Amino acid sequence: MQGAGAPKGRDPPSREMGSLGRPRVILLTYVLVTLALSCVFMRFSIMPYLTRRLGLDSVAFGHLQTTFGALQLLGGPVFGRFADQHGARAAFTVTFLASSAFYLLLAAACSPALPGVALLYAAPLPVAFMHAMPAAQMIIADLSAPKELPAALGRLGLCFGVGMIFGSLLGGTLSTACGMQCPASVALVANLVGAVLSSTCIPVSTKGARAQAAPPGRPQANVFDLKAIARLLLRSGVLPVFLIKVASGLPFGLFMVMFPIISMDFFQLDPAQAGYLMSFFGVLQMVVQGLVIGWLSSRFSERALLRTSVLGLVLVGPAMALMSSAFHFCLLMPGLVFSICALNVVTDSMLTKAASASDTALGSLSSATCSLPSTSWSSWCSGDSPRRRRTESGDRWPWGTD
Repeated sequence: MQGAGAPKGRDPPSREMGSLGRPRVILLTYVLVTLALSCVFMRFSIMPYLTRRLGLDSVAFGHLQTTFGALQLLGGPVFGRFADQHGARAAFTVTFLASSAFYLLLAAACSPALPGVALLYAAPLPVAFMHAMPAAQMIIADLSAPKELPAALGRLGLCFGVGMIFGSLLGGTLSTACGMQCPASVALVANLVGAVLSSTCIPVSTKGARAQAAPPGRPQANVFDLKAIARLLLRSGVLPVFLIKVASGLPFGLFMVMFPIISMDFFQLDPAQAGYLMSFFGVLQMVVQGLVIGWLSSRFSERALLRTSVLGLVLVGPAMALMSSAFHFCLLMPGLVFSICALNVVTDSMLTKAASASDTALGSLSSATCSLPSTSWSSWCSGDSPRRRRTESGDRWPWGTD
């Protein structure tokens, strides 16, 4: 996918790249992140129905999602430092092993013979190490020339769309036809395959020797060094972009966290129908990411695209608050997808260019920081808030049911 020429200052030693070569390593990275994201959307297709079957309400679902966000927030910067110090192979392998443990607990929670509620609350524990997208961003940034970086990161957005399509379709179909344990078991097997591929085919490190070496006179920071993480945020131009990414991504993060509850209680969809709706979302994202964003990025500056994406979110947000059916949501999808895709591609590109080749914690931190506020807010929205309404009353606020 990338040219044969090595990006200046980011050319890892050939012995570390192994026999695959740069183009195949990048292709394998896209395949692995698509696999991981497909499993994530299979999880989305069964989680609300599983919590309801186990006797838990929307409040408990919100608390579970808050736990997911908190653990990702705590694990994000640590995972980034771990990836910097131990390389791409270790990062991807740890991600898939943690995901395997999560889906094992989720599959066990679906079994009537086991204590499902206890296993469901134990399932989020491995989430602190589940960071497939930041690991992929690190590899793509290391192996791509600066001019190719926006397009390369845009292909990761395509992977997100493919994962959303196949994960939602497969999860909804399997859970309807074979029960809720089937998608969790399939995701477990898929992540074990991903762990094997990561440990055998991903190079030990994708960073050059200069990027990995600590500056003279300064010891190498350890995995839990918070000063090193704060130093990344204080780089020139990093903090404003980081804050824009977090603030603008919060509403979408809230919606994605609550979408399973919205589709079940507000739209009255079964798992298969919810999967079809998410697949439509994924198709739109692939079209926008593959055709629109690349064309616009070659004609407009990153700052212009960033302003446009934020403006789009400002306009789409109130419209989503007023929607009353799945059809209305489908009409709003194009504007939402364009704004989110443009925001993610532009901010990821700007943050990657601002950070040095040896720093991965920034991407993990930005991804994880968006998750905690949205999941914490979703817990409030799922509970007895003043705007909570009964679905059967016909009110348009999809904040859950009693």
